[in-house]
Amino acid sequence: MEMHAFGTLNYIVLLVYLTAVMLVGVYFAKRQKSVDDYFKAGGRIPGWAAGISVFATTLSSITFMSIPAKAYTGDWTFLIGQYVAILILPFVFLYYIPFFRKLNLTSAYEYLEKRFDVKMRLFASISFMLFHIGRVAIITYLTALALIPFVDINPLTIVFLIGVLCIVYTFMGGIEGVIWTDVIQGIMLSLAAVLIFIVICFNVDGGVTEVFSMSAEADKYFPKEQFAWSWTEGTIPVLVIGFLFASLQQFTASQDVVQRYIVTDSIEETKKALITNAKLVAVIPIFFFAVGSALYAYYTQNPGLLPGDFNTGGILPFFVISEMPAGVAGLIIAAIFAASQSSISSSLNSISACFTSDIYHRLGGETSPKKTMFVARSVIVVAGVFGVIASTYLIMSNESELWDAFNSLIGLMGGPMTGLFMLGVFVKRANANSALAGVVASVIAILWVRAATDLNFFFYGVIGTLMVVFVGYITAPLFKQNAVEDVNKSLIAQNS
Repeated sequence: MEMHAFGTLNYIVLLVYLTAVMLVGVYFAKRQKSVDDYFKAGGRIPGWAAGISVFATTLSSITFMSIPAKAYTGDWTFLIGQYVAILILPFVFLYYIPFFRKLNLTSAYEYLEKRFDVKMRLFASISFMLFHIGRVAIITYLTALALIPFVDINPLTIVFLIGVLCIVYTFMGGIEGVIWTDVIQGIMLSLAAVLIFIVICFNVDGGVTEVFSMSAEADKYFPKEQFAWSWTEGTIPVLVIGFLFASLQQFTASQDVVQRYIVTDSIEETKKALITNAKLVAVIPIFFFAVGSALYAYYTQNPGLLPGDFNTGGILPFFVISEMPAGVAGLIIAAIFAASQSSISSSLNSISACFTSDIYHRLGGETSPKKTMFVARSVIVVAGVFGVIASTYLIMSNESELWDAFNSLIGLMGGPMTGLFMLGVFVKRANANSALAGVVASVIAILWVRAATDLNFFFYGVIGTLMVVFVGYITAPLFKQNAVEDVNKSLIAQNS
């Protein structure tokens, strides 16, 4: 495939963006005077900014590129999942936001010790940290992999730019720097999607009307066969169930999102954050799918512009580099970097919050503010370096089929965590030992299903979550209550 020169102007635009991100970290570095500032922003974040940050955090660069590719080659069925995430928000408003705000925890997993015991806290926290180190590596790797065929930038340079710069501005600015860079990046992602769609429509004979009519004629929106039930394919009923539990995991048990609940100064601002996120989720993903439809129309009318052996997974960056004007292309590539960095920086800060609270402080580390800040920043560097090294290894070894395996592990690690929080909040008779039994049963069940069946990976999180709740409920009478569990019941009473 032809390599397109990135061009001086595109390099300048990309460099300006990367410099701006660094300056945000430098600006907020002077505000990081305590651990509360570093992990909670001292409650200074307005709700709208926290909401954009949640949106940017949950939208990675892979989503930015894969959604148009899905709409180009397939249909719009994955759009259903975005609206499922909106539907769970009343449930989160009613039960989880007041709960986390009242407890005012640095790490979400502190609750699991209060409700159950330290084993559950450590299990959930360590699972989260390991998962997100892997997430940093894989997002960085797949971003570089997607851009390699289209830009004359060495893949290791891409890894360096994404990984190292994330480490630096997250290290300096804490969660406040992360959130405000997320705001910049979220706006860039949204504007890039709208801009690309408009540009393509101007290049399609017949314009926007032709774009949507061609997709309708090809039955590329919500084909009838996608409404059928399937145990192995990602049809609409499977997507609804899978995204329901994936969204529950994100909004109720994942530190990188839950941490946004405590960076505002009131519960009203926290709710405003999720409403802002919901508004963005309701609108922006439509443009990503519309971009895919526009690309389908454009290349159907101009088939000679695509190389014969073209991998359609890279259709978006291919169009950007080959068809967009110089400077604008650099801005779009910067948006792809932005999508990657917003996810990675949130992962790094939340890993640091978990390690500092759940490992360092819990296991008896020195709690002086100076020492704690040193540990918090050191963890960001170590986690980031591990992610960069792992990304470099993946590039050098040319790993394949990594994304599906990664998605399947979300159920393995995220399902039990989600189940633990549901068990703690809604099953009053559950106790530490029944929770442990639920986690063990959950992990065994998911591993067996993954190894012995062809069940679609969207079901893994469902099985993981429900197994913890079910086994935790039925085994609770087998174990004796203790004094810690009496305190746990009082926490539930306060929340109800």
